[in-house]
Amino acid sequence: HVQLVESGGGLVQPGGSLRLSCAASPYPGSDYSMGWFRQAPRKQREGIAAIYTVTGSTAYADSVKGRFTISRDNAKNTLYLQLNSLKTEDTAMYHCAGDWVNWRDGCSDAYCYTNRHFHYWGQGTQVTVS
Repeated sequence: HVQLVESGGGLVQPGGSLRLSCAASPYPGSDYSMGWFRQAPRKQREGIAAIYTVTGSTAYADSVKGRFTISRDNAKNTLYLQLNSLKTEDTAMYHCAGDWVNWRDGCSDAYCYTNRHFHYWGQGTQVTVS
């Protein structure tokens, strides 16, 4: 079992930036994929970014590509999401998630990678762009 705890959300003006963090405990080890999801009120949950912690392979939803960057620091057991050029439509609760799944297991495109089913989820951190 892995516990995920997000932080870094807040209120930011359009065009601003934030960096979200997701601390994993205990260290999940190898063959671990992680992702960031968001859900706005009255909208479906959206997978927006994913990473394979072994190789650093990444995938992004079209809605955030070029503005958001997912990264990880394996030494610190922490996942990050850098949010730049924020828009009002980015307002949502942001969750990190992870699981022991090989990056290419059952997926070959960005939509699949970013919307993969993960067993472990954090409680979320709110991002408000206004």
